[in-house]
Amino acid sequence: MKSVWITGGSRGIGAAAVREFARAGWRTAFSWHSSEAAAQALVRKLAAEGCAVLAVRGDMRRRSEVHECARQIRAAFGRIDALVCNAGAAQQKLFQDITDEDWDFLFDSNLKSTFYAVQAVLPDFFAVPGGAIVTVSSVWGVTGASCESHYAASKAALIGLSKSLALELGPSGIRVNCVAPGVIDTDMNRVHSAETLQALAEETPLGRLGTPEEAAKAIRFLASPESAFITGQVLGVTGGFGF
Repeated sequence: MKSVWITGGSRGIGAAAVREFARAGWRTAFSWHSSEAAAQALVRKLAAEGCAVLAVRGDMRRRSEVHECARQIRAAFGRIDALVCNAGAAQQKLFQDITDEDWDFLFDSNLKSTFYAVQAVLPDFFAVPGGAIVTVSSVWGVTGASCESHYAASKAALIGLSKSLALELGPSGIRVNCVAPGVIDTDMNRVHSAETLQALAEETPLGRLGTPEEAAKAIRFLASPESAFITGQVLGVTGGFGF
């Protein structure tokens, strides 16, 4: 049985990915930072279904906490076979109003968290050839975004990091791919008004918002043996929006 670590797994796309992997028979660990009640409820629900699931608390912006999460996961499940870098944050601001703190917060949350998590699992991947990494970017990392330039920049950097890692780690049999969701019906996007969400749905060629479950299925595909000859790719789960 393979094991996966999903960062930012207590809510939204991350929680959907936890459910997707666990119900597919993976030993599924996820890290969370602030949503303890949601994390524990998710563990209870999946454990009741007979799934092997573990929740570990950690701030993915801090190297020491990332490595402690990895240690706890190995203690419970052994080798980590796949990593899903989903932890992140968003913010809307006019560019001229972005502070140093805002900029650092988004780059630490969306990019540094992946830097730390990948370094934490590479010993597992190097010890036995193989391993899969899936990063979660955004359509805004591809197209850019007005009033979210620091968010879009951090997600674009994540795409660049993913492609670079695919080149560097490929000779070791390690695959690295990226999912770029479009407008997904999650808490993060519920900051928008109903009118804005409706407009975004109308701009989407398929005529609706995506679901976390649809993004999660793409993530699991890219982590699974079914995608064994796919690496360095950015898969847009967007309904056609922005691509």
